[in-house]
Order: sequence, then structure tokens, then C-alpha cells
Amino acid sequence: MKLKNLIAAAYAPMYNDGSLNTVKIKDYSRFLIHNKVSGVFMNGSTGDFTSLSTAERKEITLAWYQNKSEDLYLIDHVGHTNLNEAKELAAYAADKVDAISVLAPYYFKLNTIEKLVQYCKEIAACAPKLPFYYYHIPVLSGANFNMNEFLKKAENEIPNLAGIKFTNNNLIDYQHSKKVADGKFNMLFGYDELFINSLPMGATSWVGSTYNHLAPLYYKIKDLFEKGKMIEATELQTKAIRFVEILDSKGGFNGVGKGFMRVLGIDCGPSRFPHTTLTVANYKIIKEELDAIGLADMFSKNI
Repeated sequence: MKLKNLIAAAYAPMYNDGSLNTVKIKDYSRFLIHNKVSGVFMNGSTGDFTSLSTAERKEITLAWYQNKSEDLYLIDHVGHTNLNEAKELAAYAADKVDAISVLAPYYFKLNTIEKLVQYCKEIAACAPKLPFYYYHIPVLSGANFNMNEFLKKAENEIPNLAGIKFTNNNLIDYQHSKKVADGKFNMLFGYDELFINSLPMGATSWVGSTYNHLAPLYYKIKDLFEKGKMIEATELQTKAIRFVEILDSKGGFNGVGKGFMRVLGIDCGPSRFPHTTLTVANYKIIKEELDAIGLADMFSKNI
């Protein structure tokens, strides 16, 4: 199955005291569907996974499962520095989501592709009926391997290998990886700031945090590209980049981006340390700054 369109890297909704607010996922799900987002990537970098316990990650998985819709494809990131914990999370997700994903261990880092394949193989085997995606994000995991080579080595070792969530700016490796096994694998592009650059390379599905906020903008970029209006498409991509830069400058994108969801009508609450949570007054100022650069009509809309 080839995935299509935008997949939002989902936030972990929380109450003001920092505990999980999974009740919010029902509205969150409807919000994403309303904005034509086709899937959710839960328990990932955007979702505070490094600050969540295994029990909390299971709670998030269960909440998305309980609010499952045929309009929203669910991918659960189950990676962990502890292989046994990752396998436990994979087994838990096996009958609840549409696919699982895993990034490489990020403290004691893997030093060969063979070790990465073995790690992925053991986890994928715990949910053998689900498509398995390797989550390639070397800037955070430190596993800066060639994905073209990974796919070639993993193809015969991981029966349920479906593809890669490719969060890297190495477009050459992305292009080569897309062609492995005659284009058999789903290459989910995960670098929001290079969305427009992925289009001429044949990308058809994207995973990212800003698809929570700016889904209409990215679909407009895609539409303009397909019509050959590259100048207009590039101007919109520049605005998407400025969105990231402006929020990042206010204390770090992960936390500030999560808090910005409140402006769009989906209050995901605070972020956990070390991410920044701003005040309502701060977000009013940020919204005015974003409106001033022409983003007022580009935000995702609440129902």
C-alpha cells in the first residue's frame, strides 16, 4: 500500500499539570481529518516520546485506537533506547494501529548498518502483520547511515518492511532509496522545510509537525507545483519556513509549536521539560507576527 498526502506528527495532549490528556485526541483527530490530513505519526519526536514513560506511550496508542477512523492512517513510533521496551511497545500496538515505526538507539549509537537491521528486525517481528517503517532522523539519533544501503540489506531480513520515514536533508540518498527494488518501498518524506524540493523527486507522502498547523498551505504548494507555478509555490514554501523560524526563535519549535495548537482551537497543553511552554499573551503576539507575513489564511481550521 502506497501512502498518500500529509501525515501529521502528533503532539501528546496534556493537562496544565503535565499529565496526559488523551480525552483531547477525539477532537484532535476530527481537526486533522477536517484539514485533509491523511494520517498520524504518534509517539514520535514531536510527541514528547523521550519524556514519556512506556505506560504513557501505551495510553496514547490506545487513545488513538479508540478514536480510529478510516480517514486517518495510524503509525505508532515504538523506538526506545531499551530494545525490550521497544519490543513491548510494538507488541502492544500490533492490534491497534495501521503501522509501526522505530528510530535507532540514540545514546549508545549503532556503528554499522548490520546492527541497525538486526535492531529493526527484532522489533518488527513483534508486530509481524503490521507494515514497519524505519525512522531515519540522524540529526537526533546519530545513526547517519545510507538509507539506500539499509533498504537493500533489510529487504530480505524484515518481511514486513514497508519503507522509511526519511527526516534528513540528504536528497540524493532519498532519491536513490526511492528506486530500491523498483520503487517497492514507501519513502515518507519528513523534512517540512524541504517539502517543495521533494515534489520533483516524486514524493507522494510526507510526515511532519507543521502539517498540524499549515496543512492548507502545503496542499496549495503541491497544487501550484503541479500547475507549473513554481514562483508562487516557492513563495509559500518560504512562508512555511518562516513559520518554523519564528516559533523556534521564541524558545524552541517543539514546545512553542505544540502550544500554538491552542490558537487553532485544539489545546494540546504544555510540553515537558526541556521544551518551552509560552503564555496565551505570547501566542497572541506570535499570531500577529505570522499574520503580517501573509499566513493568516493558511492555517489549519477547526471544525
